[in-house]
Amino acid sequence: MFRLNRAQAVLVMAVLVLWALMNLFPILVMLVSGFKSTVEIFTNPFGLPAKWTMINYVTAWNKANFALYFRNSVLVSAFSIAGIVLVSSMAAYILARYEFPGKRAVYLYILAGLVLPARLAVIPIFLLMRDLRLINSLAGLIVVYVATNISFSAFLLINFFRSIPMDLEDSARIDGAGSFRIYRQINLPLLRPALATVTIFNFINVWNDFFFPLIFLNAKDKRTIPLGIQTFFGEFAIQWDLLFAGLNIAIIPVIIFFLMLSRQFIAGLTEGAIR
Repeated sequence: MFRLNRAQAVLVMAVLVLWALMNLFPILVMLVSGFKSTVEIFTNPFGLPAKWTMINYVTAWNKANFALYFRNSVLVSAFSIAGIVLVSSMAAYILARYEFPGKRAVYLYILAGLVLPARLAVIPIFLLMRDLRLINSLAGLIVVYVATNISFSAFLLINFFRSIPMDLEDSARIDGAGSFRIYRQINLPLLRPALATVTIFNFINVWNDFFFPLIFLNAKDKRTIPLGIQTFFGEFAIQWDLLFAGLNIAIIPVIIFFLMLSRQFIAGLTEGAIR
């Protein structure tokens, strides 16, 4: 195994700390700016606010109707993630464990979904959703998210399924367990790190997405948080104080979600790197 000497280890640590600070600095500026007025944001952009107040958050929550948008985003994200994890894990299990005619074609079809961005097919998707009468509905948006994120999730999970020893499944079959029971009670518990990785990646993608809600949602009561933040962009001016407060509100669920699954997420990345 390659080992670093003390000087190399210090240099690598210094580079990593510097890289972390470079990535955290814009986030810290955004967090602090949420407590400033628009004038103070421009006159003192990198300093602390003269007076810490929550008025921006209260105004942003009420003015942009964030309670409704927050609920819509939670519903869309929760059902989308559940659908993505369920469908992709079942598809990955079949492709990893079973041989059947056309298996390679199905696998290549999944890989094609990684190469071709779903946004390129927005017109056919829109026409399909229109024919299914799912335009301007949260259910239609959930269907789009599940369909467009299966490829990445299934591709990632296939390799993890293949790493599970077949002896475990053979023992379960001897005891009379069926395929679905083996998938649910044996494979899924062993794939918690991989499932956490898939969940976090897709949650961030769905929660922060602006493109598909803009295309498929027209009614104001159906908007998600990324669309709701548009409220602060006026025709001639931008309410920067409320905008930063709204952005801070929007990232809270992402931070909480990551902290809840961080241990499993890191374990999944480490396990994948070891393999």
